[in-house]
Amino acid sequence: MENLKGKVAVVTGGASGIGRALCLAFAGEGANVVVADLDEAGMAETAAGVLKAGTKTVTVKTDVTKLASVQALAERAWKELGGAHVLCNNAGVAVQGSIESATHHDWEWVLGVNLWGVIHGVEAFVPRMIAQRQPGHIVNTASMAGLIASQGLGVYNTSKYAVVGLSETLQKDLRPYDIGVSVLCPMGVTTNIGTSERSRPSDLKNPGGPPETGEIELIGRYLTPEHVAGRVLRAVKTNRLYVITHEEGRDPLRRRFERMDKAIEESA
Repeated sequence: MENLKGKVAVVTGGASGIGRALCLAFAGEGANVVVADLDEAGMAETAAGVLKAGTKTVTVKTDVTKLASVQALAERAWKELGGAHVLCNNAGVAVQGSIESATHHDWEWVLGVNLWGVIHGVEAFVPRMIAQRQPGHIVNTASMAGLIASQGLGVYNTSKYAVVGLSETLQKDLRPYDIGVSVLCPMGVTTNIGTSERSRPSDLKNPGGPPETGEIELIGRYLTPEHVAGRVLRAVKTNRLYVITHEEGRDPLRRRFERMDKAIEESA
């Protein structure tokens, strides 16, 4: 998708952080943008930026954990902007803590947003995008935590590993339809994901509130959402599967695959 002018991009989690940066990046390329989130004030700010760039925008309050809500998002995209050419399944939340201390509410909430949110996006949009018979692209936001396990992030790791596997398979499945797939795997980015608890539904809150946990220290730099969005934009244009934003990820990835290679020898 080298030319995005006049195309339609849909971004979940578009009210802030990477999602907002993606919306503005696509608008900067001439694309019309559907901004989806639960934060209506944040969506309005993002939409103002899109309009300033000179393209059309629609804001849709969307709960990605609910298939009906994401289907309604797709309906609005087709009804008001004529379709969707780029879908960014970007909404995400995080909890900290060891797996043995994770509650069922933790699992249900994080998997509901990070994994089922992506699945719902695929269910609601992919059949429509195929029927459109136009080139398209899907971007699923995972994390370096979907490639390298980090102690103290077990629930989050699980959700993001699943998104990576889904994306790798989806790329193969959609190749005949001229729809590309990218999976975004950043390390530290200056977003609000560290305060995810603010958006946890009341029925999934843990008694006594979130546990007291120390801050997880991430290796490497913290990049701006705009920097990350720029890399995603280039991946969409060149149809690249992996968007790995930090060079600091090389060594952990190399060590992981060296351990796998060694395991093959040891199992002989």
